[in-house]
Amino acid sequence: MFAKYRNIAVVSISTVGSRILGLIRDVMIFAALGTSVWNSAFILAFTLPNLFRRLLGEGALTSAVVPVFSDVLQKQGRELAFDFFNQVLLRVSVILLATVSGGIVALACLNSFGFVGGRWVLGADLSVFLLPYMFFICLAAVVSAGLNVMGRFAAAALTPILLNSAMIAVLAAGWLLQKDQKEIVYLLCGGVLFGGVLQLAVPALDLMRQGWRPKFSTESSDAMEQVWALFIPGLLGAAILQINILVSRLLAFTLDESSVSVLYLASRLMELPLGVFSIAVVTVFFPLLATAASGKDRAAFAEAFSQGLRLIFAISVPAGIGLFLLAEPILEVLFNWGNFSATDVSATVPLLAIYAIGLPFYSIATFATRALHARKDMISPVRAAFLCLVVNAVLGYFLMQFYGAAGLALGNVLAAVLQSIILLHSICRAREVIILQKLGIPILKILAAALCMTAAVIGVQFGLSLFNFEMEKMFGALLLACGIVFGALVYFGALAATKFDDLQELKEIILRRRTPKHMGSSDSRSGGN
Repeated sequence: MFAKYRNIAVVSISTVGSRILGLIRDVMIFAALGTSVWNSAFILAFTLPNLFRRLLGEGALTSAVVPVFSDVLQKQGRELAFDFFNQVLLRVSVILLATVSGGIVALACLNSFGFVGGRWVLGADLSVFLLPYMFFICLAAVVSAGLNVMGRFAAAALTPILLNSAMIAVLAAGWLLQKDQKEIVYLLCGGVLFGGVLQLAVPALDLMRQGWRPKFSTESSDAMEQVWALFIPGLLGAAILQINILVSRLLAFTLDESSVSVLYLASRLMELPLGVFSIAVVTVFFPLLATAASGKDRAAFAEAFSQGLRLIFAISVPAGIGLFLLAEPILEVLFNWGNFSATDVSATVPLLAIYAIGLPFYSIATFATRALHARKDMISPVRAAFLCLVVNAVLGYFLMQFYGAAGLALGNVLAAVLQSIILLHSICRAREVIILQKLGIPILKILAAALCMTAAVIGVQFGLSLFNFEMEKMFGALLLACGIVFGALVYFGALAATKFDDLQELKEIILRRRTPKHMGSSDSRSGGN
């Protein structure tokens, strides 16, 4: 039990640390580069290796490898499990080397023969530098997954911190040495590559301490066939999601030099509550949904899904409203430094407000997708993702003609709304009891509490505006501190006053102390997430 709590603490602390360092990294990048073409080109170039990281490393491949590796480890022992692991790594390494080499050659040819021009040349040049990061991070994710199966979490959980630390270090060096924007961008690329090496080396060394030795293994096995059978369907759905992100950034890059930067920053700030709190709900409820679906217990599945959906609403609605109301002071206090000017703040505020409105729908789509996966339904999420890819591309292209980057953000949010509706329909069609089960009144209570919170935040803003602050940042900092604290107190107080049934579970999931009360014995509840 102590080991269980220790692992939870390690992962939680590392996640929070990574989020904080990631925020510091973004603040430093925007302070150094602003919304210049250098920043937009870097973000676009960094998108490609991250796309493959999420496709291969942290996405479909990891999901396919983990259950098979766990099965071989339990049934056949470490020696055969490591043999299988080497088979996976060799094949993944070959795929990655071929992809990286092909990508570099293709980009070099595009530049050499003049197929790209203007700022696209810079984007292609930086992509050539950053593509090798794909090799390191994808292998690092697979090695980290192997460590997790063996009950080792610290080294794997540290990998995002290593990357952010390397990028922060080179940004600090560029600032101390008074480098210009071009030099800072190439330093930043070097920091990414060095961080990628660290991300692979640290978990690999830990896995070697468990007895693993890297070696060429060209043999195949039944386990490898199982990996491919699980990998291909998962890859399709993950690919659509990542292509969606890439399409939005490519469209933004066609607009002007700054659109990619401001769109990226707004989406990153929206992802903070999504990544910390909404994903916590998904993580807690996924095993319960899978167990109920496996046992064909329709009532248990419906109850778990209903409660999870209520908690998703209870977290994402106030988070979205808070981002909407406090968009300007958030950007002013955190990012209005160096080359990120007040004009850039004004350009980013409406994008963050649009993404804030979409936050509940992104959260619902994430939870509903995992619920369908719990039923081993891989087709419905893929269909929904493909339709939303088309909608996002068409709406984004159309709306950006009138609203620029805001049109791209709006197209993305509308696609997320459609995706959440389609996924909920897919679940309710098969589990029709869900739509009637304990949703209406709790959602009304959440909306009423959110309305009280909105009034509280606006009241704080009005009250502070009565004082004369010489510094704009001082006003913004006080508004954030008082608005967030007072708003949260009013929101939870209103939920308590309306006797919201899931209030205790909501507090526990946010604090990551334990899982919902209906998940089993008291022992399982105390384990938490």
